Amino acid sequence: MKSHSKPYDTVLDAIGWTPLIRLTRVVGNLRTSIYGKAEFYNPGGSVKDRIGVAIVEAAEESGELKPGGTIVEGTSGNTGIGLAIAAALKGYRCIFTMPDKMSNEKVQLLRAFGAEVIITPTAVPPDHPDNYVMKAKQIVKDTPNSIFANQFFNQINPEAHYRTTGPEIWEQTEGRVTHFIASVGTGGTISGVGKYLKEKNPDIKVVAADPVGSIYAGTSRNEENIEGHPYKVEGVGGDKIPTTLHFEYIDEFVTVSDADSFQMARRITREEGLFVGGSSGMNVCAALELATRLDDPKAMIVTILPSTGERYLSKIYNDAWMLENQMMEAERVSAAALLKRKESDQKEIVTVAPTATIRQAINLMSTYNVSQLPVIANGDCVGSVSEGVLMAQAISDGSLLDRQVSEKMEAPYPVVDADTTVEKLTDLLSRESPAALVRQSGELTGIITRFDILRIAAGLR
Repeated sequence: MKSHSKPYDTVLDAIGWTPLIRLTRVVGNLRTSIYGKAEFYNPGGSVKDRIGVAIVEAAEESGELKPGGTIVEGTSGNTGIGLAIAAALKGYRCIFTMPDKMSNEKVQLLRAFGAEVIITPTAVPPDHPDNYVMKAKQIVKDTPNSIFANQFFNQINPEAHYRTTGPEIWEQTEGRVTHFIASVGTGGTISGVGKYLKEKNPDIKVVAADPVGSIYAGTSRNEENIEGHPYKVEGVGGDKIPTTLHFEYIDEFVTVSDADSFQMARRITREEGLFVGGSSGMNVCAALELATRLDDPKAMIVTILPSTGERYLSKIYNDAWMLENQMMEAERVSAAALLKRKESDQKEIVTVAPTATIRQAINLMSTYNVSQLPVIANGDCVGSVSEGVLMAQAISDGSLLDRQVSEKMEAPYPVVDADTTVEKLTDLLSRESPAALVRQSGELTGIITRFDILRIAAGLR
């Protein structure tokens, strides 16, 4: 196997021969092994580096791309980065169009390589002038000495994977691969690798992962009146069939939702230590479904991990974005968990007896830096006192300080079980009660105030 044991002349020589890594923790007890081809180890952080340099070099060899020329492409980001790296070394100008659903990290990275980026609307038909591919084609017409990389219809795309990715997987698995899974964007990866592997062993099954909303899976099943609809996972699926997608090499399609794809990507990062994007999560979801069906210890599934998670920090790895887009449920924090989060050295709840004086109650609140106290008798909350109310009354009547708390106490705080959720506590404390007591194993173990709830809502710990 090729290794990085010698220096390279340029970064382009470092493209390919990415690691094949066995997934263990997200696979659990499944008997069928799953390996991920870690394409984010490429210099540009994705599988698209392979076709970027291949398209540029093929255009140079054909004479279509001349010195000082411009490379134009409609891209979800990663192909543009692969093209931009090649262009930076070879001295070409780049103009890329991108749908507005793509992450800002991709836009910034393309511009870092010197590319010009034009953002187009996502929710337009594939033949609309504002569609990112149609916009790129128009730019080529308007720009002298320019070429259209045309990844969706350029056969250099699947050929690059036939020449590189397929042979690498065959060699890395020593020919033991039985199933290959890849997401389908242009179809280049799955078509090129699928063709190569089936030539080596016709029994190898090739499975395509497709997002819910794409038309590819339905087209493969000859469904009628297929209409695509928007989805969030980037760089895969589509609403128009590209010529770089060769269905004859694909045995099966598996559809995966956005939420499942993103949640699996986060799991892969946290449990496997592989920082991946949403399409990687989608591929692994499909691989897990297949492995469950196979239940065969002799089978070996290889799937593509197409890109680095760094491209999706503002989305997949942003809890606020995930919650806003209903890709994950809010954390269900219990009253007991909230008590553990409270930054306090207090070991026990601070309370006052009904027979204590108001002076003693005020001193307790001052000593422990709290503004309210539950009044406890025989293990139950029989009332409450607050610093503001007592101080105001004591100022107008000094003799009040030596009277019993029971004479001036307010309504008791509600008592909740330890497993009560923060959502229920929020409803409870948003009305009349400024605090609630938590009972665990028959004993009062702590107090939760409106301020504690506010810290959770603000994302503070």
